[in-house]
Amino acid sequence: MGKKLEAAFYTRPDTLKIARDLLGKLLVVPTPQGERVSGMIVETEAYLGEIDRAAHSYGGRRTARNEATYLAGGHAYVFFVYGMYFQLNVVCGAVDSPHVVLVRAVEPVEGIEIMRARRGEMKDKNLTSGPGKLCIAFDINRELNGADLLGDRIWLEEHRSFKRSEVSAGPRVGIDYAGEDVQNPWRFWVTANPFVSRHPKA
Repeated sequence: MGKKLEAAFYTRPDTLKIARDLLGKLLVVPTPQGERVSGMIVETEAYLGEIDRAAHSYGGRRTARNEATYLAGGHAYVFFVYGMYFQLNVVCGAVDSPHVVLVRAVEPVEGIEIMRARRGEMKDKNLTSGPGKLCIAFDINRELNGADLLGDRIWLEEHRSFKRSEVSAGPRVGIDYAGEDVQNPWRFWVTANPFVSRHPKA
């Protein structure tokens, strides 16, 4: 069991650095019975708030749906997409600076039998290799929207570090609506990890 990340990790002003630094951290969401379900973060995407055409808060939009993004860094922002899936984001920076990092994929570490039960029969590498998949595997839903990542319902721990040479960066996925921000290289992933949701075509 690693050391839980402290508030200072999340409240730094450089969201791109936070997104890169989240790789190798352990996401922990215990069951109601207290069993640890955890996975190592292997893919993230940064969303830079009001200046980012791909962000829910672009241009200063502030709604009931995205209110959690305006909290201080160190909270969860969970939203529903496509009428089907939840997605987990880590809120970053200062209060009223709605930057977030989407957790796109994790590699299972603890509680894999629980993840299999929640996800159904499939190859293990498909359990958590995408933002919607991992939320099902970890039972992350709207109840965790706004949750304190320093609390006991969902948190992140120190786990592994990756050298710069082991990490890739490129454009984010599924943001065709974002105009000139489409090509910003704000997605980060562990280059050779099989749980990454999308590897660039060779």
